[in-house]
Amino acid sequence: MTEKKEETKKEAVEAKEETLVKEAHAKKEHKAKTKEKPAKEKEPEAKEKNQGAKEAPKTETKKEETKVAEKPVKNTDEAGEGEKQTNLVETEKYLNTGAHIGTKFKTGTMKRYIYKARKDGLNVLDVQMLDERLGLAAKFLAGFSGPEIIVVSRKVYGQTPAKTFADSIGAKAIISRFVPGTFTNPESNHFTEPKAVMITDPDIDSQAILEATKMRIPVVALASTSNNLTNIDICVPINNKGKKSLALAYWILAREILKERGDIKDVSAFSKSAEDFEYKMKEEDAPKKPFQRRKTQWQSNSSSRGRGRR
Repeated sequence: MTEKKEETKKEAVEAKEETLVKEAHAKKEHKAKTKEKPAKEKEPEAKEKNQGAKEAPKTETKKEETKVAEKPVKNTDEAGEGEKQTNLVETEKYLNTGAHIGTKFKTGTMKRYIYKARKDGLNVLDVQMLDERLGLAAKFLAGFSGPEIIVVSRKVYGQTPAKTFADSIGAKAIISRFVPGTFTNPESNHFTEPKAVMITDPDIDSQAILEATKMRIPVVALASTSNNLTNIDICVPINNKGKKSLALAYWILAREILKERGDIKDVSAFSKSAEDFEYKMKEEDAPKKPFQRRKTQWQSNSSSRGRGRR
């Protein structure tokens, strides 16, 4: 009896173990199935994200293309200069005559008048400041009578503008060479006592600036980016190398001085044009032919003999 009871107990324990094993297997299978389902569901989401990522650059490139298309193309190197407003003349006149173009060199005293440097290295002057300084110089010089002002220009391109400017306002012009002692030596035949001096180029007309400073005469000067403003009271930042820009500068100064004095009612009453102030090229200024030596009589005879021998 005891043996039978033990066998029945063993069978019952084995049956329980089998049921527990089956339940464990069933749970594992259920868990595996539940894990596979979200993985399968995530696959389409991942595909959608990849597609979205591929499509996103296309939209960005399209936006960039539209932005590039919207930006206006500017042909001029000094596009920002054209947008500035000027009072005395239209901004285009300054730009067309090259009045705003400086040199590749700049001094510390001219830095504040420079707008920017171009790719080729040339410094560009601020057109708006150029316009303002021309007006300031004209108002200052208008406070003197014609004979009290002397205009100095040793530079060839500045001689015609300086002379025409002096004739227009009744001043005196010293062109070509400035004789030392003109302002400082009373015994000199060229001695004169001006109340104001107008300079075309501070580098070339340095002697006139030096003597005016000694005699405490105010100096107004047209200055480029490479000029030094030492002993200059009023600077007009402008291209003082080109004949067109010099003509424009002196034309504006003459017109504005006469207007300030009340000699003309308005700008339209000034009869002269900027072309009247411009230096005209002469035959002497034309490029010369390269030098060729003349053949002597002996050379010509020897060449003719050589031909005969051949």
